[in-house]
This record gives sequence, C-alpha cells and structure tokens, in this order.
Amino acid sequence: MGPQFGRRLRKGAATTAVAAAAVAALSASQAPGVTTDADGRQATTGAQPSPDAYAEDSATGNSPYYTDLPPLNSPTPSPSTGTTPPVTGEAQAGIPETVLDAYKKAATRLRDSKPGCNLPWELLAAIGKVESGHARGGNVAANGTTLSPIRGPQLNGNGFANISDTDNGLYDGDSSYDRAVGPMQFIPSTWSWAGRDGNGDGVEDPNNVYDAALAAGHYLCRFGWDLSTQADLNRAILSYNNSSDYLNTVLSWLEYYRKGTHEVPDGTGSLPGNRSDDPAGASPSPTPPPASDRPGSESPSTTPKPTPTPPASGGGSASPSPTPPVTTTPPPPTPTESVHHLEDAGTATLTAMAGDTFGERISTRAETKDGTAVGKVRVRFTITGSTDATFSTGETVATVVTGSAGIAVAPALQAGEKTGDFTVRATVVGRTLPGLDYGATVTARAADTLTRVGDTALTCVTGGEFAERIQLKAAYKGAVADGVAATATLIKSADDPTANDQGPYFKDADDTAVRTLSLKTDADGLLKLPQLYADDTAGTFLLRVTTTGGATLTLELTVAAPEPTPSPSDSTGETTSPSASPSV
Repeated sequence: MGPQFGRRLRKGAATTAVAAAAVAALSASQAPGVTTDADGRQATTGAQPSPDAYAEDSATGNSPYYTDLPPLNSPTPSPSTGTTPPVTGEAQAGIPETVLDAYKKAATRLRDSKPGCNLPWELLAAIGKVESGHARGGNVAANGTTLSPIRGPQLNGNGFANISDTDNGLYDGDSSYDRAVGPMQFIPSTWSWAGRDGNGDGVEDPNNVYDAALAAGHYLCRFGWDLSTQADLNRAILSYNNSSDYLNTVLSWLEYYRKGTHEVPDGTGSLPGNRSDDPAGASPSPTPPPASDRPGSESPSTTPKPTPTPPASGGGSASPSPTPPVTTTPPPPTPTESVHHLEDAGTATLTAMAGDTFGERISTRAETKDGTAVGKVRVRFTITGSTDATFSTGETVATVVTGSAGIAVAPALQAGEKTGDFTVRATVVGRTLPGLDYGATVTARAADTLTRVGDTALTCVTGGEFAERIQLKAAYKGAVADGVAATATLIKSADDPTANDQGPYFKDADDTAVRTLSLKTDADGLLKLPQLYADDTAGTFLLRVTTTGGATLTLELTVAAPEPTPSPSDSTGETTSPSASPSV
C-alpha cells in the first residue's frame, strides 16, 4: 500500500455503515484465511492468519490497503459527519483512462492465454482501487508509468510481515526490508517471478500500470483457478492479500464496478482516505490498546503503583523475600526455521520432447542439520533459463508445502517448443538457504516410424506428373508424432543419399525443379508431400524421407518412356502381287 495521499477523503458515517452491512451480507460465507495443499493450491480456512502468514507468497506481502467502501447507488449522497464533502457514486465509479485501459487490456490478454480463468477486468479494477486508488487517481504518464513512486511501509515485522530486503532496493528503494511497490503493490520478491511486460517496451516495471495489471492478472489465474466460481475467486483474492477484511473490500468494489463505470481524465480520479493500518480508518475498527500500551503515550494517571509486600511469617517487621528470577523459555523454532538444507528426494532424469509433459516430477525433501524430515514447510520451485517450459499450471513458479515425510512434489513440468536445457530451482520460502537445482532438457519432437498411406504404384511417364501425391504417417512409440521435422530427398542411389540431378522432382514457388524439401508432420502425424513431376529421363528412382528421431522410409519411383505411336502407313490387309502376263 502506498503512503498517505496528498488529501484524505472520509465518507460519511451513514454511507460507510450501510455499505459495510451490504458487504457483510454479500460475504458472510467467505473464509478469512488460506492453506496450501500438496499440489500448491490454496484453500480458505476459518483462522485469521498472522502478519507473516504466507506473506512472501502473496503479491503484496500482506501490506496495508485502503478500506474505503463504495458508496450506495443512491441519487443523493449520504450526509457526512466530517467537514469533507461526500464523494458521489458517479465520481467513485470513474476510473482514470490510462489505468482503465491497462485493466481491460490485461484481461483481454488473459482471455487468450488462459481462457479457463475467466478473469474479469473489474476484478483488476477492484484490486487496483484497494491497493493504490488506481495509481493515486491516475497520476501516471501516457505509457502507464507512475509520475511518483507508490511504496508501502517497511515490512520489518513492526505491525506487518517481516520480509528482509530481496532486491537490494532496486524496486522499492529500501536495502533493509522489502516494501510493496507500484499501482498493484507487488513486493519485490513476488515481482521477480510474477512480473510481466504489459506495454511492450521490453521492461517489466512494477511502477507501470500496464505491466502491473498484466502481472496481477497472471497472478490471480494461477493453479488453474476459474474466477467465475466463487470458491476460486475467493482463493485468488486471498492469495493477493491474506485477510478476510481485504477479501470483503475487494468483493464490494468488484460488484460495484460490475454495475457500471466510466473513464475520467488521468489525474482526476477520486482518492481513498482510510487505510487498514490506521485504526481510525480500518474496517472493522480494532479495539484500541490502553493508552499506556501505545508507543510514545504517557499519562500521570497510568503511573504504576508499587506492589505491597506481604508481611513475613510470624508478623513483625521483616525484610521482604527476594523475588525469584524469572526465566523465559524461548519458543521452539517454527518448521521453516528448523530447515537446514534441501535434498533431492529421488528425482529421475528430467527429459521430454517439445510439447510433451515430463514423465518425472521433481521431489524435494526439507531436512534439519541431522537429516530429520521437516513437514509443513513451503518450498518454491522456479523455472530459470532461456526456455518456454512451464509447470502444468501454466506458470514458471509453484509453491508446495512439504508433507509429514518432509517431501514437496512440484507440479508436472510441461515442455514448450524451445529445445535445450533449463533449470528448476527449489528454495525454502522465508529462508535464505542455498537453493537446490534440477537440470531438465527439452528435445526436438521425434518419430521412430514412418509408413506410407496407400499402396498405389508410384509410376509416371517422362515429362509427365505422378498421379498420386505421397502421404506418410509418423509415429513415436506407437503414438502419433505431430510437429516432427522431416526431410524428403530424391537420392542418387541406396548407397548415395545425395540429391539426384535428374529424374523426378518437386517444384518450388518459382516453378523451379528441387529435389530436397524440408517438411513437418501435421497434428495427425501426417506428412503430405507436394506434387511430383518427371523430366525426360526414364528409369527407376528413389525418394528417401527421414525425420528427427531417426525414422526413415525409402520409396521406389518408376518413370517410363511413352509407348510409340503406330505409323499410319502400316496396313493390316493382304498384299496382292501383280498378275502374271497370260500365256499366249
């Protein structure tokens, strides 16, 4: 959450109270907390988390947020008990034009890349409102970058989560502790893997509303969540900031924006005024501590009185008994604090062809210094390197909680189309222990079998064209081999695979004869060769097709000379000899 805005707007008591009641009715069934199962999915529970709970796995580190609720849809605003005029519903429904454009473009891109998520742009708007008041009322440049930094308070454990610096101050300007940054309030450790380039400038900047909105969309669409269902919607919002009050506040703005909104000029959006870390503005208001417990407050009436000393046994004036020393037992370390290192838990070789799911999953075991398993520890798996491989969730990061045996099993890896090596690093969330790296390899799509479709003889006459186009079927271990690269060559002989310089040929786009082609199998594993033609050379010729993976098939082509045409002078009748002269 950013610092206080230049001006603070407080709604009237009536508006806030009625809106709060509406939200309570809407969200009465919502769960306030989340847990993470063995597959890395988060689910709501009934317990309110501590400030550190899942902080490093949340987008914001559970930073403070604005608690202002939307106004009622009333033509007349409720009266305000303060001196600040109330903000009308029409003004609250306005979203700065650049910020609104960023929300809508991010949702559009998510519809293409993750259609099953069903992310509404109004959800991004609701979170953007609660996190930064739409980038401080749209205080952004034309490219979407904020004109001044929006940074939350230090996450130093003093009322907030305790997250030591992870970016050397690169994003948040703080080399001691992390702070939430930008319009969508990402903490640096989350932005390092969740960041996106939303405006196409080649930079992933948490201070840019296009980048931040797209990153927030991808963050909310993790784990295969379908945000059109209430349960997944709740989980996604709670994963952003793990607070039941936060959930209810975001849901109230989501419903408000779904009823209609409009754009307003940048820099003119309404600004919120009440923050969750401000007792006067929090909702609901916590019970304040006694004055003597508040930092910096002193009162003569709260001066502690001496405790009377009971008389010694037997009466009289005896010296008081010495007070025994108070010994405090340090609390036992948490599971995360108990981890000394990570060990591989029997992961086999990680290899898959492009486009396939890896058959092996990564297993990591959290252990103490003496090798004892540690359960209930969050292990983060991060894909690094130049690759388009992802987990089955579609993301490059997954967090899994270790079971009773101390083992965390990552989601299945999904190979992309880029071949080569990449690395998956396992780390303990909340600790700065050395990571554990797993090497993985993506190989090119391959086929081990090629068969011809059809058995018509491949014959032609010189100067003609073959009547049937050749089709082949590619397979790998009995399954369809799609997208496999292949080469078709009209070779000189079975022992000489170089391209022939006579006989059958293909044509390129310029109608020039070519005798070598590069091809690729289609989605059904079919390899469809172009039309074959014959020059004026008769004889038997060979066509050899090879694929990545070693599949080879050689076909025989026959080119015959045309049969001679009978001469018209030829006659099939009987020839009559000239008559002999009669004897005289």
